[in-house]
Amino acid sequence: MTRVLTLWKHGVKTGLLGGLITVLLSLMGMVEAFSQRQIVSDILSMDQSLLGGAVVFMAYFAAKRTTSSHPLWVVINSLTCGFVTAGMLMLLLLIGHVINLRSVFVNASPVLYQLLSFGHGFETALLLFVAAPLCGLFAGILYLLPSAFRKTLIVSLACIVGAGVLQDLLRPTLAAWESLAGLAEWIFSSNGLTEKGAAVLFIPIASITLFWSLKGETVQAGFKTLPSKGQKAIRWAGIAVLIMILLVLPQVLGLFLSEVMTIVGLYVLLGLGLNIVLGYAGLFDLGYVAFFAIGAYVTGVLTSPELGFFNLTFWQALPFAVVMGILAGVLLGIPVLKMRGDYLAIATLGFGEIIRILVLSDFLRPWLGGAQGIGKIPKASIAGFEFGMPQEIYYLILAGCALVIFVSLRLRDSRLGRAWKAVREDEDVAQAMGINLVATKLLAFGTGAGFSALSGAIFATKLTSVYPHSMNVMISINVVCIIIVGGMGSIPGVIVGAIALVGLPELLREFAEYRLFVYGLALVVMMLVRPEGLWPEAVRRREFHEEQFTEENDAPAPAAAASR
Repeated sequence: MTRVLTLWKHGVKTGLLGGLITVLLSLMGMVEAFSQRQIVSDILSMDQSLLGGAVVFMAYFAAKRTTSSHPLWVVINSLTCGFVTAGMLMLLLLIGHVINLRSVFVNASPVLYQLLSFGHGFETALLLFVAAPLCGLFAGILYLLPSAFRKTLIVSLACIVGAGVLQDLLRPTLAAWESLAGLAEWIFSSNGLTEKGAAVLFIPIASITLFWSLKGETVQAGFKTLPSKGQKAIRWAGIAVLIMILLVLPQVLGLFLSEVMTIVGLYVLLGLGLNIVLGYAGLFDLGYVAFFAIGAYVTGVLTSPELGFFNLTFWQALPFAVVMGILAGVLLGIPVLKMRGDYLAIATLGFGEIIRILVLSDFLRPWLGGAQGIGKIPKASIAGFEFGMPQEIYYLILAGCALVIFVSLRLRDSRLGRAWKAVREDEDVAQAMGINLVATKLLAFGTGAGFSALSGAIFATKLTSVYPHSMNVMISINVVCIIIVGGMGSIPGVIVGAIALVGLPELLREFAEYRLFVYGLALVVMMLVRPEGLWPEAVRRREFHEEQFTEENDAPAPAAAASR
């Protein structure tokens, strides 16, 4: 009876949820939209990888939730999940065959039904009961594999899918270099990866991932046994290599990818600022876009000849923009000092809307341009070199990111940084320990606002214009999502989160209508799989994996175990 309940709870229920997800993806139009792209030419299409990935994820989740430690029940639950998911898709096909669903669901088209029945009509739709359970079986076996091999398969397959999705960008980038043009033709076909190209990518990625999974801890332990001078030399060598790569990157990637990197860089700046407020101090600020707007508008007012008030250069206006952002952050912080959680988020959201409405108002139109914004903002320049093209603006944003990262690292380990973290964990306890909550919170608001204003100033000189409609609340929500997905309080997490949530959608502009859905899906998946984020800070990783760290600390050292 217990096993039947386990099968119902973990296999059938999870399968029903997986079926609802796949039906939703189908009726939203994502399956049909993705069907035009191939991951591996004539073998795996993008819509198949989307549906297959959803089934594998839910079946893996079913296997993970299985209470029985017997491998057979793990596989049975994952298989059941696949069968139930196939049943839900089959039910959609049956209903669509009898009833015209298109009057309600626009994307319930004959093309969708053809795709779900493998392109051969309704008669071959029973193949769903083969394909989905196979995906479930793969998920069950994947869960039972040792962690090193499981990680190797997941990373390698994800890289193959990523290369197939980004083929329209990777192929021209490689082809632009004469020495790599032949390699690009060998790896990529006209639509998707070639079979040989997929194998060539899979083997080295799998080898490197497997080696690091098996020997990574040994390599790290060996690094820690080196003298401090040796460790420092290796670190600085790694930093030097990273700097060299970042410096030559725009020249290698070309115009479009450089433009994408500048957008990602601006969001990294915004994310690093909000990371101070939300990640370090735990203050939920949804009006963060207001400081971005202040930095952009102060730069526009001080530099644009269109308004005729001032005629400063970008570098002369930049300190004023940052200082105004800091002052605005402190002024916002004063009335919300006693607020916490959701109430603080709502109050700061109101502040962001106030700034946007003021900019749009007719009263301030002579000074801020109203709905028409501010134009003719000059580009930043140094000694006659103008940061005009994306490959040039990239270096300006890179310098800003480097400065903000340096300041953030110094603040994180300082007395103020520890005070912020204490406030984040428990304000009452922090106050009882002697931390001045007023000064600590205001410094967090001011520092984060200054970083946001810096990003706004660079944004203004990048576009040479500022419009109030560019400063909507979605920017604040996007930055919050970046912090959560990347890992709250983690500087590398901000960079990874910006690449995942800003860079990838920019690269996949043809699927821009599903952007918000992908945001929501990414947040849900993160909460289930990695609630600490993609690259969390060490403290949060320990908090979310306390049992694992406890077991590692309690485990006897190899030498001690051998002596017993």
